[in-house]
Amino acid sequence: MAQRAFISIRMSPPTPPTSRIHPAAHVAPDALIGPGCRVGPGAVVPPGCMLAGDVSVGPNVVFVEPDVANGQRPARVDAGVRIGANAVVHPDIVLATGVVVRAGSVVTRSVPHHAVVDGNPATIVGYVDTPHSHEAPAPRIAAAFDGPVQSTPVDGVTLHRMKVVPDLRGSLSVGEFERDIPFRPLRYFLVFGVPSRETRGEHAHRCCHQFLVCVRGSCAVVADDGQRRVEVVLDSLDTGLYLPPMVWGIQYKYSPDSVLLVFASHHYDPADYIRDYDEFLHAKERA
Repeated sequence: MAQRAFISIRMSPPTPPTSRIHPAAHVAPDALIGPGCRVGPGAVVPPGCMLAGDVSVGPNVVFVEPDVANGQRPARVDAGVRIGANAVVHPDIVLATGVVVRAGSVVTRSVPHHAVVDGNPATIVGYVDTPHSHEAPAPRIAAAFDGPVQSTPVDGVTLHRMKVVPDLRGSLSVGEFERDIPFRPLRYFLVFGVPSRETRGEHAHRCCHQFLVCVRGSCAVVADDGQRRVEVVLDSLDTGLYLPPMVWGIQYKYSPDSVLLVFASHHYDPADYIRDYDEFLHAKERA
């Protein structure tokens, strides 16, 4: 019987992509530049500033040098961040994974994962890869529903059309727990008086279910299951949004007069909150 010959082939590990720093960029020797980064002409990256892998820094972007004597730290930029031309990034902040900073923005505060910021000072104006749902005026929101419940691209997240009883003496909107609202709540809270630039939420719950109704004004809610995100504008008191456990929720774009009513299935428990997005992703992977 003929013997087979075996050839051993040693595979080399893939070579990480090299960074591309324009000759006209001003990058301090002790700045930390990860693989695959691109730094445009005229950009200023001070000592200690950290750019993780695959970060794009546009032309003339300035990272403000920290006042170390007063305890300031250089900015940290996580993987996949895109910073447009002429933006200014202040010290003592973190640009989390996937953030997009639009051209000319002045970033004075940390920015959460996948957020898009714009303006001076920069505020969150959207989220990357997030389809928008029902941004039409309130009557068209209700008319767009095929039935009392409408699914969204995010697993388990649903929009609910609440019953409305019009009357010359004053209209009534009503919902029944465990029928229109898919759980029996043990707690409610109201969110109001939120400055328009502020973002609330930014967490997931391990066990708690939530149902959101904007009873006055409007706000936008981003729901994220770790693979898909959707943004829903709540601007009608007859429309509710159901967020099951283990969905990352964010509320922003509050109108000045907005009042957001939230029903919760559990009493308040700090241990039920996941406030770090990376921890949330790891928990989803383990589930």
